[in-house]
Amino acid sequence: MNKKPIFYTLVAAILILIFLMIKSSFNQPGVEDMKAGFKEVLKYRNANNTGPVQRIYVVTVKDSIWKELEDYGNLMPHTKYGNTKVYFFMEHTNIPQSLQPGEVNFDPQFNSSCIALYEKSAMSQVAFNKHPF
Repeated sequence: MNKKPIFYTLVAAILILIFLMIKSSFNQPGVEDMKAGFKEVLKYRNANNTGPVQRIYVVTVKDSIWKELEDYGNLMPHTKYGNTKVYFFMEHTNIPQSLQPGEVNFDPQFNSSCIALYEKSAMSQVAFNKHPF
């Protein structure tokens, strides 16, 4: 019995499997593949590297595709025991010009323009709210 053809077939199958795994790892969907047209306008990250990290983002969108807004939030960086907030605004609307840490992150005059808020808490609990204000 000749074992060489079986060996080469097995090696070829393993190489094909490795190729497919590498290819799929480089072809993961990202923000560029989404249709909502995301544009990060403002971001804030506190300078405290020893305590909870607070990240706040203001993002404009061309379309309010709710599932994509939530997916975008899931792609944003998050630190264990930190907090990440993403405020979504429609493109060409009144948006904040500055951000600050705490419960209120921008001037309340912009609340009516905010179409959604994604928040991941310190315990990695996710909340996605349409029209949060």
